[in-house]
Amino acid sequence: MFGSMPFQLQGLVGLVTGGASGLGLATAEQLLKQGGRVVLCDLPSSKGAEAAKKLGENAAFVPVDVTSEADVKNALQSTRDRFGRLDVAVNCAGVATAQRIYNFKKEQPFDLKQFQRTIEVNLIGTFNVIRLAAGMIGKNAADADGQRGVIINTASVAAFDGQIGQAAYSASKAGVVGMTLPIARDLAKQGIRVVTIAPGLFRTPMMASLPEPAVKQLEASVPFPPRLGRPSEFALLVEAIIRNPMLNGETIRLDGSIRMQP
Repeated sequence: MFGSMPFQLQGLVGLVTGGASGLGLATAEQLLKQGGRVVLCDLPSSKGAEAAKKLGENAAFVPVDVTSEADVKNALQSTRDRFGRLDVAVNCAGVATAQRIYNFKKEQPFDLKQFQRTIEVNLIGTFNVIRLAAGMIGKNAADADGQRGVIINTASVAAFDGQIGQAAYSASKAGVVGMTLPIARDLAKQGIRVVTIAPGLFRTPMMASLPEPAVKQLEASVPFPPRLGRPSEFALLVEAIIRNPMLNGETIRLDGSIRMQP
């Protein structure tokens, strides 16, 4: 908890979007393992309530569409009502899209609504959570360093080397990378750190929809270790960011040194 025991996760309160599965669920599990308390936020159609029940009394679920101001405000109020504070917000909610700019066989351009939706969820949704969570985290008592809390975002290696078909996804994740430093600078006086993780290929439900031969091919493209990342490894980096007060305003690639090909 931030305050008299700096950089300890014991008693810390975290809010995790996309918390019903994949990277978000693994993050929630890691925070709980270290003695924290967690509010899982995910769509009403998700298995968030079931996940929170399995995680025990120090976990709660609040249905949230991250693009909704009312939903995020409700999640923050629920966090305050249940646990009394908020120390860390982790943005894992996101959608993936794949479409070429123009399909010359069908004479169809990229669906503009799909592009807008991808930006709305991945970029604007992340910003929506940041701007509202910062107000609550900023009310915490500062520790000896003046720190009040941490905001951690999820981008992607596609922000830097997006593949064909990833124009919308890459743009949305590059936006998350691009706003990390200015927001960190903005919140510096309040003692709130802002850090972004850019994962490579991870074994998430999104990846599970692919046939196994395709997954094997993807694994072979990762230099080392030559496999997909584990959500638990993403969660370990979240923990390290929380514990290390000098990590701020940075985007960290977590990718086994992969560089995506066209």
